[in-house]
Amino acid sequence: MLSGRRLDLLDPSPFDVEIEDIARGLARVARWNGQTSGDHAFSVAEHSVVVEQLFTALNPRCTPAEQMTALLHDAAEYVIGDMISPFKHALGIDYKAFEARLEEAIHLRYGLPPKMPPTLKKKIKQCDLYCAWFEATQIAGFDPVEADQFFIPPPRDLKLEINPRPVKEAEALMLARFEAVNARLQAA
Repeated sequence: MLSGRRLDLLDPSPFDVEIEDIARGLARVARWNGQTSGDHAFSVAEHSVVVEQLFTALNPRCTPAEQMTALLHDAAEYVIGDMISPFKHALGIDYKAFEARLEEAIHLRYGLPPKMPPTLKKKIKQCDLYCAWFEATQIAGFDPVEADQFFIPPPRDLKLEINPRPVKEAEALMLARFEAVNARLQAA
């Protein structure tokens, strides 16, 4: 990693996980494999921030730890990239186990439970799919009817503008949001 850490991919240690590496990696990973409109790809870093903000808005009584879990919901992708769900499924259980070990190390690094409680996972996934719906209809060429078939349509009163940014801005956005959530987490 650029931080100088050497992450063992088969046995990742929380001590080798750094938010700067996560933000840098996620800012350079394009959602939709880069098949989007505009001058910049919509990065996983930007997606992560949007999902956390949706989660916080829709769950106003959430804890800072839940916010951090939402923000880091795709953090493993800083190492493994963003693969579409059908491809992950096709790769089988070994891939899922690999991803889970990496996610556990990230969670432990930031004081979160290694495994996400199922109810929290479901709430975050709902926000993830809402964000994907907005991405699909605003930058990936889907019309709303088509997007409704693949993603959970967001509530009609929920408005969101997807604004792909240059890599450095996406990285800074992720780091700033991490610092804000982490300050709440440390104060709790």
